[in-house]
Amino acid sequence: MRKLFSTRVKVILVLAILLTAGLAVLSSVTGQSLPGLVVQSVITPLRSAVNSLTDQAEQYYNYMFQYEALAAENEALREQIAQMEDDARQADSISRENARLRELLALKSVHEDYKMVDAYIISWSSNDWTNTFTINRGTDAGINEDMVAITANGEVVGLVTEAGPNYAVVKTVLDSTLEISATIVSSGYKGMVSGGYTSNQEDLLRMDYLPSSARIKNGDQVVTAGSTVYPRGLILGKIVDADFDDTGVAKFAMLVPAAEIDSMEQVFILTDYSTDAPQTTE
Repeated sequence: MRKLFSTRVKVILVLAILLTAGLAVLSSVTGQSLPGLVVQSVITPLRSAVNSLTDQAEQYYNYMFQYEALAAENEALREQIAQMEDDARQADSISRENARLRELLALKSVHEDYKMVDAYIISWSSNDWTNTFTINRGTDAGINEDMVAITANGEVVGLVTEAGPNYAVVKTVLDSTLEISATIVSSGYKGMVSGGYTSNQEDLLRMDYLPSSARIKNGDQVVTAGSTVYPRGLILGKIVDADFDDTGVAKFAMLVPAAEIDSMEQVFILTDYSTDAPQTTE
């Protein structure tokens, strides 16, 4: 053990002598004092370490500053996008409203006798037995039971079945309990149209009691025949199929509803119209 310790001491002494000699030589070459060289040899590594830490701190500060700047920019961009999306929705809503108004003007130009109240759908109730919605206007606006709901271009939506001061319930043409006297425009054949039918998940109407000899073509338009409730000529839909009914003595036709009820936002309640044209009793 003593021998090992003695060896280590010798090694340390040799290194110290060599370091001192090296510094002495360096001092003579550079002209710096030996103590100055000793201090410099100690300080230089420390200075490098401090410089390295300073660089890292500066990089971290720059990173944090850039991060905050990017975060602020990101938030500003998000707000801009949200505002643009809101503007686009408003523009789309205004565009749809303008389209409805143009259609309404066209309808009024054809049916000057129509008196209508506009209303917005506020809730739906749809199941296997009924298909109704509630609108935001009622008796205070002149809306009463058994008034027809239509679109701006004269497509039948349904019939008012209940009315309060500031609301009304509309049963749509898709409801199986609603029956409407109808006519095929191209041929004049008459029948009764009702809802409650689907095909490939598409809501359809059915026109019954057509003559067995009736020549029915796909694409034929079907309109209201006219009654004490429904004025003549309101659009119900277009025929997509026809066949004999279960009795074999009459035909029926399947119709695609003209009104896009599932995506509807606004309806017009027909509060009055001229009855000069011949009407049938519903």
